[in-house]
Amino acid sequence: MTKHRRNRDGCYETKARGLAVLTSPMLNKGTAFSAEERRALGLIGLLPPEISTLEAQVKRAYIQYDGLADALSKNTFLTALHDRNEVLFYKLFSEHLREMIPIVNDLTVGIAMEQYHHECRPPRGVYLSIDHIDGIEEAFANLGALPADIDLILATDAEQILGIGDWGVGGIEVSIGKLAIYTAAGGIDPTRVIPVMLDVGTNRENLRDDPTYIGNRHARIRGPRYDEFIEAYVNAVKKRYPNALLQWEDFAPANGRRILERYREHICTFNDDMQGTGAITLAAAISAVRACGAPLRTQRVVIFGAGTAGIGVADQIRNAMMREGLSKEEAANRFWCVDRQGLLTTGMSDQLGGHQMVYARPAAEGKNWKRDDGVGIGLAEVIRRVQPTMLIGASASMGAFTEAIVKEMATHCERPIIFVLSTPRNRAEAKPADLIAWTGGRALIATGGSFSPVTYKGVTYVVAQVNNAMLYPGLALGAIVSQSSRISDGMFMAAASAVSSLVTVRQQGSPLLPHIDDLRSVSATVAVAVAEAAVVEHLAGVKFDDIVQQVQDAMWQPEYRRIQAS
Repeated sequence: MTKHRRNRDGCYETKARGLAVLTSPMLNKGTAFSAEERRALGLIGLLPPEISTLEAQVKRAYIQYDGLADALSKNTFLTALHDRNEVLFYKLFSEHLREMIPIVNDLTVGIAMEQYHHECRPPRGVYLSIDHIDGIEEAFANLGALPADIDLILATDAEQILGIGDWGVGGIEVSIGKLAIYTAAGGIDPTRVIPVMLDVGTNRENLRDDPTYIGNRHARIRGPRYDEFIEAYVNAVKKRYPNALLQWEDFAPANGRRILERYREHICTFNDDMQGTGAITLAAAISAVRACGAPLRTQRVVIFGAGTAGIGVADQIRNAMMREGLSKEEAANRFWCVDRQGLLTTGMSDQLGGHQMVYARPAAEGKNWKRDDGVGIGLAEVIRRVQPTMLIGASASMGAFTEAIVKEMATHCERPIIFVLSTPRNRAEAKPADLIAWTGGRALIATGGSFSPVTYKGVTYVVAQVNNAMLYPGLALGAIVSQSSRISDGMFMAAASAVSSLVTVRQQGSPLLPHIDDLRSVSATVAVAVAEAAVVEHLAGVKFDDIVQQVQDAMWQPEYRRIQAS
C-alpha cells in the first residue's frame, strides 16, 4: 500500500519500475499499458508490442475461463488473475456475477481451501495468531495503510466454513472471496479493504498432522483467552482505522453471537451469517406477504433448522413484526422452531442456547402433541397443529418438506409461503417443482440454491434465490458512505425493504427477489436506503446533499487508471 497511491486526478503515482510494476496487481494492466506509460515505467521490451483495451482482455480471459473443465480449475484461474491484475479480474467478475459467485465464494472456495496449504500463492491480507497477541498492532502497521485508507475489514476464525467446517488458516480464502464480491457487486474499493485470518488453532487433526500445514498446530483455543484475542483485534483495528466497518464471517454460532452482542452497540460491525441471511430472507418474506395480502405480523412461522441461519432469519422477521406494532414477546410468539431434538420448548433449557430459548414454546403447549421416537415433537406434527402460513427450511436435510407435510400446510393456507434455504441444491428441503405441484401452483417460493424456472399448467414460475450477495454489499456501501457509527436493526430492515421494492409480485409466477445478474444496481438501491436509515437514526457521520449521487460516486469502477512515474 505504500508503493503507490491515487492522486486527486484518480491516477496512480508510483516509484515502481519494470517488473515491480507488472507484479503489482493493482498497477498491472498487462498489454493495456499505453506507449507513454511503457516508456515512463520501464516496461519497454517487457510486454508484447500490441496495446490492448480492457474490453479485449476481458473477452480473452473469459474464453480461457470458459474452456476450463471444472469448478476448482476455474477458481484457481480466477485466483491467479486476481493476484496478477485486479482491474481485469473485477471487470470480468462483475460482468459474470451469476456464473462466478459460486466459483469465487460458496462451496467451490471450500474445495480450494482444502488445497490451500499445498499450494504456493502470494500472501493477501493479515494473519493474526492467538499465540502472538502482542503482534497485532505491528501486523496492521506493516500494511502501510493510513487511518483514513481503510473502509472495510472482514475477519474469520474459519471454524464453521460452509461445506467443510473447521479449516484453520486456509480460511483466509473465505475473507478474500467475500471481499471480492463486495467490490464486484457493491463497488467497494479493493484497495480500501483488508481480509483477516484470526488463527486460534484447528480441531481438525489431519491438518495439524500434515507437515505442509502453515497454521497454528494446536487445538482451537476457547474461553477467556479467545475473548481476549478478539478484544485485542477489535481494539487494534479501531485504534488504527477508526472509520472501518468490521464484518465477522464463518464463526461457530456461540462465538459469532457472543462477539456480535459484545460489540454491535459500540462499533460499526455485523455478522453476515446471522444477520445477512436473515435480512435477505426477510426481503423475500416482505415480497411474499405483499403477494398474499396479509401483514407480516399475522404470519405463523415454522422454522426447520434452528442453527445460526435459522435463528438469524427468525430474529430479522421478528424485528420486522415489531415494527408493525407487536411487542418483542408477541412477535417471538409467532414462531415455532424445530431442530434435531424436535420442537424447541422451554423444557429443553439445558440443551438450547440463549438465542434459541427466545423462541422456545411453553412446554405445556405440546403436552398432548404426538412425539417421534427419540426426537420429541417432529415437523409433521408441528405443521398439523400450528397450521403455519410460512415454512422456512435451514436444516440441510434433503427432502424434509415431504408431499404430505406441504399438502397439510396448503390445506389450511391459501398462499403458503415456503422458503428452502439450504445449499447446495442437493441439500434443499424440497424441490421448487414439487412445491408448486403439491400446492396447485399456490406456493410462494424462495430457495437458497439456484433453480431453473418451473412451468406448471401453462404458468412459468421464476424461483427467487435467497442469496446474501443481494444485501451485504449494499449494506456495507451504505454504512461506509454515511460513515455510520454502527449497523442498526433499522438499517437491516431498510436494506431488506429496498431489495423487495425492486420486484413486482402481482403476476402469478413472478419472483420474490430481483435477479442476481442485477446485483450492482441492487447494491446501489440498498446503499441509498441504508444511508437514509443511518441519517434518520442519527447514526450517520456525514450530511448528504444528494444521497443517490453520493452513493453512485462512491462506487469503485473496474477500469484502468493512468499511471504516472514518480
